Amino acid sequence: MPLRPLNRQQTWLLPASLDEFILNDHPARFVASVVDSLNSAFWEKLKIVVEGDPLGAPAYHPRVLLCVWLYGFMTGIRSSRKLEGACRDQMAFLWLTGWQRPDHNTLWRFYKAHRNEMRHLFKLTVRTAVKMKLVDLAVQAIDGSKLAGNASKERTYDGKGLAKLLERTEKVIQELEKENEFGNDAPPAHLPEQLRKAEQLKAEVQTAIKELDEEERKRINLTDADTELMKGRQGYVAGYNLEAVVSPLKTEETKKTGILITAVDVVTNASDAGQLIPMLEQSEENTGKKADMSLADGGFHSGDNLVECEKREQVIIMPEVQERALQNPYHKDKFNYDEVSDSYLCPFGQTLKYVKSEMHRHTLMRLYRGTGAECRACPAFGTCTKDKHHGRVLQIGNYEGALRRHRDLMATAEAKEAYKQRKELIEPAFGIIKEVMGIRRFLLRGLKNVQAEAAVLVTAFNLRTLYGLWKTWTAEKRKIYSSENRNQAEIPLLKQNLFPFFHTLCY
Repeated sequence: MPLRPLNRQQTWLLPASLDEFILNDHPARFVASVVDSLNSAFWEKLKIVVEGDPLGAPAYHPRVLLCVWLYGFMTGIRSSRKLEGACRDQMAFLWLTGWQRPDHNTLWRFYKAHRNEMRHLFKLTVRTAVKMKLVDLAVQAIDGSKLAGNASKERTYDGKGLAKLLERTEKVIQELEKENEFGNDAPPAHLPEQLRKAEQLKAEVQTAIKELDEEERKRINLTDADTELMKGRQGYVAGYNLEAVVSPLKTEETKKTGILITAVDVVTNASDAGQLIPMLEQSEENTGKKADMSLADGGFHSGDNLVECEKREQVIIMPEVQERALQNPYHKDKFNYDEVSDSYLCPFGQTLKYVKSEMHRHTLMRLYRGTGAECRACPAFGTCTKDKHHGRVLQIGNYEGALRRHRDLMATAEAKEAYKQRKELIEPAFGIIKEVMGIRRFLLRGLKNVQAEAAVLVTAFNLRTLYGLWKTWTAEKRKIYSSENRNQAEIPLLKQNLFPFFHTLCY
């Protein structure tokens, strides 16, 4: 079999067309179509001027820079320097830029100036899918995932650790100052490098100690003060809690399924409980409709959340963290409440009367108590209670009714079957973000910056999902040309019909 000739100095025999170097259904074309469809009002939302200035050197078009960042996040390239390299040697980026090569400073300045407004792009992807009737709001899933910040966990200290570090730093500074005494010689124009770093560390520690006192925090990270030590599946990290709401997608035409993120936030609290209602509200705002059913794990369970969900008339399916406690035959759920006498009746017929109200873990609780004599004579004494003086005590909060109604709901076969969908919705979303898109840590520092980075991240996630649907949905509608019979005159028509979803949705 003869070999093909190899010539790395081969010149073009005919003028080459940049459009020929990527496939007609390439994701880069999808990103370009989305960005090109944005109208002037939407560019104003992004606070980006697209007209340009007639004076000065020509600048890169904002469409070029936005395409580079969106496609970069879609493919896991988030560093401005790596994006600069991709614009030099990756064909998809060269096509997006029109064979231009923006440097990393240009890319970074654009990203830094406009990343906070890019949340509008995230909302646009959600509203596009909703308007195209792709989002199935019969069910949605909510969860949080720990992502490392741009900081080392070893630089996280509590108050005692900071005091010791400050003491060691001051000793090092004193020793370095002694080493750099020059007698009658003139002092150096600049501080020696070691001394300069020690002085900088001292200033960082002093600032951290002040912030600990003012904000009443237990610990703080010297690199990124907004990070918190959080336990993830890979151990403890100095990071953030990425919260997301996911809904399933399905088109009747192709039966293609997928998942779309409809709400996102980044918080510094490792607990998910406080994020349930804000995430439900954000998802409803973005989609314009309340989901029929929401699925969450036990980390979101609390009496306050159940009460708020009832006020919102939001059906929430989530287990309790105290599932084992509920199996106790003498759990307080086994005690029957009598509204007339404001008392509870235990499984053995003893009455527990209201005694007083008191604060317990920042919550006002009503206390109901039996008598020591009756409890000591009860066959359940030692199991139900061991208090021989006062007997069994029940702590009842204002949300007790909501807790019991939710437990009755979770005991039904319908709720148990519905909850099985949670892992199929939310877990793949975080898996795609971490494994496919390669995003296991944030690159920016500070909560506000990380929230902006997360908004761009989920925008890229949704674009990946919509691209997959578009590619399948339009496969039969688009004519795929081989290299032998490609009709150059029909290619512009093909590009015009590439992705019409966004043309009327720049709200």
